[in-house]
Amino acid sequence: MDIEQLHKEVSYTAVASSGPGGQHANKVATKVLLEFDIENSTAFAKGEHSRILEALQGQLTKENLLKISCQESRSQAKNKELAFAKLVKLLKKSATPKKVRRKRVVPASVKRKRLNDNKKHSEKKANRRFKP
Repeated sequence: MDIEQLHKEVSYTAVASSGPGGQHANKVATKVLLEFDIENSTAFAKGEHSRILEALQGQLTKENLLKISCQESRSQAKNKELAFAKLVKLLKKSATPKKVRRKRVVPASVKRKRLNDNKKHSEKKANRRFKP
């Protein structure tokens, strides 16, 4: 993944942030909306591209745009940095291939021991029952 290329392909929009903040929040657009077109991006290798599209399928819009918003800070510049960091973290996580799950085989000796223990336990309980 080429982070310099990501910087070029990302578009930002600043809007008024929601929540409390009084006069400052009413006159300053500090919330940042980040849009990234995954479909037409050249920042990924072929394998990464398909894994990312598959992993983020539920978070994409109809136009295959990934939208991330950030309003954690009162500074628009800081929110841009945080939004881009979120994007990079999300893309790195979805680009890594998933581990193949291998079915675990329980050894025969362990099965035999468990069954023998159960059998002994049930015999112990059965011996305590009243037999007229």
